[in-house]
Amino acid sequence: MRRSIGFPLTLGIVLTLLVLSLAIGWQILVVSDVRRVASGLTSIDWALLVLGTVFFALVIVGLVWLCAWLVREMRVNQRQRAFLDAVTHEMKTPLASLSLYVETLVRHDPDRPRRKEFLDRMGEDLERLDRTVDQVLTAARSEEPGRDGKAGAVPLSDLLADCIAEIGRRHGLPDKAVRLEVDPEVRVRGDGGELSVVFRNLLENAVKYSDDPVEVKVAVIPSGDGRIRVEISDRGIGIPSSELRKIFQRFYRAGRDVQRTASGLGLGLFIVRNLVRRQGGRVVARSGGSGEGSRFVVTLRAASRRS
Repeated sequence: MRRSIGFPLTLGIVLTLLVLSLAIGWQILVVSDVRRVASGLTSIDWALLVLGTVFFALVIVGLVWLCAWLVREMRVNQRQRAFLDAVTHEMKTPLASLSLYVETLVRHDPDRPRRKEFLDRMGEDLERLDRTVDQVLTAARSEEPGRDGKAGAVPLSDLLADCIAEIGRRHGLPDKAVRLEVDPEVRVRGDGGELSVVFRNLLENAVKYSDDPVEVKVAVIPSGDGRIRVEISDRGIGIPSSELRKIFQRFYRAGRDVQRTASGLGLGLFIVRNLVRRQGGRVVARSGGSGEGSRFVVTLRAASRRS
């Protein structure tokens, strides 16, 4: 059962207010003796007043920092538990399916068409397991320092077309579900393998969080300052403005409704952000809010035509 952060947050605020009240009251008591103030405070009085004020200020700052740290740690722990639940589900479900199909094949020896159907579904389960493991490993590798030696001129037209074709096959999409607008001559500087992971993750999210019929647009736009923008937009569920920055955090998944309706580990956008940064670029998310669709803008370095 997940613990609420409301109680520790409230307790921290109350304690901070109590300490603040005590500090103010103490200073009022120190300077309330009109006769002593009129005759002038001694050096010891001033030292006590200054030291007391400093100590109370340090206590208040420490309490505020402690409350912020505890809330952050609790949120991280909540996301980690959600991640473990998601990993368990993403691995146990296909494993249970594989076990059932193997048992059926061994015990009942179905006819050839039925056997082919079982084998096809087993292949899909194995592919799902492979994607889950690959996502976890990629998240770990994405935090490693970049290797500039692998950077080169990457033709975006071919790379994006391959990513779109793969996502289309995986989800059984019609040819025009994902539209690509790109100049065949546009190239960016980066690691082709890592950029492929970036755009596959973004396309996967665009399709997964879209209602039927899926409509995704991929546009490549030279910005004129030595940079290339790749915009991936959809007409899906959208993202609340309060979560546009949070979605790139590790293990973070938007609202509980999304967590219940769509599978995932909360690592895809974390991987995207880290890999894009390794290419010397940046990624931002934009959305008009829930139900208004989403747009992810990846900005990369343009490669010279001589590269």
